Parts: sequence; C-alpha cells; structure tokens
Amino acid sequence: MKFNTNRKSDNLEDRRGGGGNRGRVAGRIGLGTIVVLLATIFLGEGPAQLLNQILGSGQSGGLGALTEQSMPNQAIDDEQEQFVNNVLVSTEEVWGDVFRQELGKQYREPGLVMFDRMTSSHCGTANSATGPFYCPADQKAYLDFSFFSQMKNRMGAGGDFAFAYVISHEVAHHVQNLLGYTDYVHKQRSRISKTQYNQLSVRLELQADFLAGVWARKAEEKGLISLDRGDIEEALRAANAIGDDRIQKQSQGYVVPDSFTHGTSEQRMRWFYKGYETGDISQGDTFRADVL
Repeated sequence: MKFNTNRKSDNLEDRRGGGGNRGRVAGRIGLGTIVVLLATIFLGEGPAQLLNQILGSGQSGGLGALTEQSMPNQAIDDEQEQFVNNVLVSTEEVWGDVFRQELGKQYREPGLVMFDRMTSSHCGTANSATGPFYCPADQKAYLDFSFFSQMKNRMGAGGDFAFAYVISHEVAHHVQNLLGYTDYVHKQRSRISKTQYNQLSVRLELQADFLAGVWARKAEEKGLISLDRGDIEEALRAANAIGDDRIQKQSQGYVVPDSFTHGTSEQRMRWFYKGYETGDISQGDTFRADVL
C-alpha cells in the first residue's frame, strides 16, 4: 500500500501520552465492541477457500511497520501519526466527493482521536480494552494503536492495509451517522427484541464494511492510494478475523447466531469486497438486502 497525498488533516487529534475521565458508556459502535474477547484469543490463518474464490491464490503482504516491536518509540509515534493522517485524508477526499457528486449533500468530516491507555468521549470512557470505535454523539472515531498489535500478533491479520481497513470502517460509521442509518438502528433498541436488534446491528456493521470497500476502490481510482493484490487480501483477513462466528468458536467452542452483532467472517469479507469491486454506494443497502 502506498499513499499519494501529503495533505495534513485538520481533524486528527493526538492524545497519546494522556488520559481521560471515567464516564458513561453508551452508543458507541465499531470494531472495538468485540476487542475484549480478541485480547485473549489467538486466531490463526484466514479461510483460504473463500480467499481463493474471491481473489485466486497468491501471497499476502504484511508490513508490520507500525508495531512497537519494529522501531523506537519516537519513530513509532511519527510513523503512526503519518499513517493515520494519510488514511483520514483519503477518506475526507473520497466521502467529500461522494456526498457532493452522488448524494447532493455536504459531507461533515469526522474527528479522529489517537490515544493510549485511556481517554474520554461523549460516549463514555475509552481504554486499551475498548478498541477502535466511533462515537455518534461527538462524531469522532477513537483509535488506540495497541489494537493493531493485537490484530497482527493474536489474530494473524497484520499489514498496513488491514490497519487502514479498520480506520476506514470507523469512518464508515460516521458516513452512516450522517445518512441516518445509525439513528434508525439506535431508535429500535426499545421497540424490538434483543435478537431483532442484534440483526439490525449486523446490518449496520456489514454496511460499514461495504463502505470501507467503496472507500478503497474510490481512493485507488482517485490516485490517493496505490494497492496491489496482497493489500486486498490483508483487509479480507482482518474482516475474517473479527467475524462473530469465528470469535465465538474460538472463545467458547460453539456459535450462537442470534447473538451475532457484527456478522460472520464470510459476510464481513463478502460485503467489504462487494464495496471494493463495485465502488457503488447504492449497492450497499444492507437493510433492504434479503440475504446478507
């Protein structure tokens, strides 16, 4: 993966080295809602069969340059900030164009907060066990880089584009918030059963995966990033590693589909790839899809 931009985002906030106040936890969405389970599970390689069906055989890349084992602390900080800035800038460019040209709307850019150990958000306290998440209340994504180390070392899902997928997924939740999907789902919480609400949550997460794929396709077309086959495989491995079925199987030995909140590994991979393959935001309405 290569970035072809040198613009500095005005929406990146660095709180690393700081802390935060404790607060109420409510309403946040994203990959981080399952990170507590991931922290104690070692997940192996992704399903080669599905990857081969989608992409064909091939070697996947694995940069790993953003983990603490690979460089001194100060260099890590500089590398991490530059990486996140470049991904964020590319999302700003892509979604700004999509909203203006395809939706006839104005895109309000989200904030992105980098932190370590602990920080506060309008959705409550974030700490290293929380993982990446998006808070609709303050329209910011929150990112602790220790999650990337867990992806690489515990889930077998490292690589720069796998990490970019995580960031773009959280930005996609902001896109959903602006388009009204997030509010729609949250309003159903007190109106339907827990199982039904979980199903809506799955649709929300799969749509975010789809939108992350759309971002990748459009960022590539606009020349903001350069990708190769291994980059897409990295993102698919990451999507596979955080599927509800895979996590439950590894953690408790069996799966409970009614408790799924993010979608299966196969679903997450497929919807991301659909977004990347089509680059068409109109094809990602998971709330109307008969089959997920």
